[in-house]
Amino acid sequence: MSDSSNYVPPKVWTWNKASGGRFASINRPVAGPTHEKELPIGRHPLQLYSLGTPNGIKVTILLEELLALGHRGAEYDAWLINIGEGEQFGSGFVAINPNSKIPALVDRSGPQPIRVFESGAILVYLAEKFGEFLPTQAGPRAECLSWLFWQIGSTPYLGGGFGHFYAYAPEKIEYAIDRYAMETKRQLDVLDRRLAESEYIAGDTYTIADMAILPWYGGLVKGSLYGAGEFLSVQDYKHVLRWTDMLNARPAVKRGRMVNRTYGDPSSQLRERHDSSDFDTKTQDKLAADKT
Repeated sequence: MSDSSNYVPPKVWTWNKASGGRFASINRPVAGPTHEKELPIGRHPLQLYSLGTPNGIKVTILLEELLALGHRGAEYDAWLINIGEGEQFGSGFVAINPNSKIPALVDRSGPQPIRVFESGAILVYLAEKFGEFLPTQAGPRAECLSWLFWQIGSTPYLGGGFGHFYAYAPEKIEYAIDRYAMETKRQLDVLDRRLAESEYIAGDTYTIADMAILPWYGGLVKGSLYGAGEFLSVQDYKHVLRWTDMLNARPAVKRGRMVNRTYGDPSSQLRERHDSSDFDTKTQDKLAADKT
């Protein structure tokens, strides 16, 4: 292992220089808003403020699946929050998510608005509200929630760990990449062994556990996350690949993956979603109109 630095941690850490890397301009060691900006409110009961990252995609997949089942109360407005420009630090967004992370949801269907933040909490809230995709029997429910919380606890090692040091850090650090690549492959092996014995993550039924895990680990094995497929030999995880292909073929998943997306082919992007008919409009025309 190479020695990439002679850095010795100080006795007391202080924020006296930029962190460097792709996200240096928005990283800071304090919370709270940086500017005043109210959030827009659309006409639907559910107001989602998000971005088409894996954490955001979890929620839009669930909402589109609920609509596909005929739950009209799941109609939603999806407003784009551009985290690269610091929009998550606006006063309106911080008011609904003090942690300044996407996604955040406001349910305005009742007498008082209800805020829900953190993607896992939003999945559970919506699944319970509509009685779908979260088993009610004790055993299957525990299995589903166990895998949901597995994703919440494990993915920071994939994203903030492996993804950061492999793709975004200003310098390549062998120890960090080796450490998090090892852990990411271990997590893929956990999933692959589970999916060797089960059609879906939590058993024989499609649940919010699948929706939570798919954007991260499905994206990784299909090459859309960090461009690290070859590096991690993702072709070895055949059961994860089978499961990913099965879920990606679902029409609601295809729609959910488009919402609040700002990268890739313009035809795969629906930057904001305010009606189901938005999917029928050529997204290229929407993007062109935004620039005029």
